[in-house]
Amino acid sequence: MSDDAPAEPTRADEARAELLRLRASIDNIDAALIFLLAERFRATQQVGLLKATHRMPASDPGREEQQVARLRALAEDAHLDPEFAEKWFNFVVAEVIRHHTEAAEGR
Repeated sequence: MSDDAPAEPTRADEARAELLRLRASIDNIDAALIFLLAERFRATQQVGLLKATHRMPASDPGREEQQVARLRALAEDAHLDPEFAEKWFNFVVAEVIRHHTEAAEGR
């Protein structure tokens, strides 16, 4: 074997390469989530304007309850913690309601 021959990758090299691959995948997923959230908020802004125009309440507890149940079931099917899915949904809904309230107040 000559000194000019490429060195065989070590386990550490392989682990670093795998880490970079996984992180790149995570980065792509994060980017997709941001764009999906932006699309979701564009739709909920239209809902907010519709509600404001027709003097409908900013929140709809019945709809929110149905969505929580639906998302918890989807989370279970996806092997995601349903509690996490519900917390995420509640966080997003709080922001949506804030937007709807602002729309109703003409801000």
